[in-house]
Amino acid sequence: MGLLNGKTAIITGAARGIGKAIALRYAAEGANIAFTDLLIDENAKKTEAEIAAFGVKVKGYASNAANFEETANVVAEIVKEFGRVDILVNNAGITKDGLMMRMSEAQWDAVINVNLKSAFNFIHACLPVMMRQKSGSIINMSSVVGVHGNAGQANYSASKAGMIGLAKSIAQEVGSRGIRANAIAPGFIITDMTAALSDEVKAEWAKKIPLRRGGTPEDIADVATFLASDMSSYVSGQVIQVDGGMNM
Repeated sequence: MGLLNGKTAIITGAARGIGKAIALRYAAEGANIAFTDLLIDENAKKTEAEIAAFGVKVKGYASNAANFEETANVVAEIVKEFGRVDILVNNAGITKDGLMMRMSEAQWDAVINVNLKSAFNFIHACLPVMMRQKSGSIINMSSVVGVHGNAGQANYSASKAGMIGLAKSIAQEVGSRGIRANAIAPGFIITDMTAALSDEVKAEWAKKIPLRRGGTPEDIADVATFLASDMSSYVSGQVIQVDGGMNM
């Protein structure tokens, strides 16, 4: 439909999973794609080729999103190559689960740095570009556990709750400049990570979901496309739960 024709999107952690699904959907809607991942390996190169098949400009960048200086340099490279930044999707994330009593400082720091500090880094680097353009859409990938919490995931929940607070604050700070910021809170999404769970665990999850199925990366990509496009031009500071009606 060309909802994103002429726009340039930066998507972090997009070599696979939800990030990749968003990149492919954006490309199908006409957006040029700059995506990052820790390594631009064979898998990332394959993603790059799949995106290029839509006839848009695409380039993958190796980036440690948790590193402030490295992020600033990568964004500068992207602006030099693509000329503008219309959409930023902060998708990079990891889990290092454990009960609080047993959680190490390293587990806490790793998840906060990759999941939350990386979003700060990219927003900090992209805002001057978007402010010059007087337009932009920032999308933070949160989680239902960032809304409701989850035992054994204090670090992950805290990082994803932080993504919500960050989006709401940015929406208030730069709304007058034509820049929007929102968060998506996925529920149980079937990815390579969740596919490793036992059938029993998956069945227990399904019982909690009124729609009686796990979500797909494409379900998240649909909402991300809405938030990136002009269809959501009056939507900012919001958290959209994409969870099949699940209550934690």
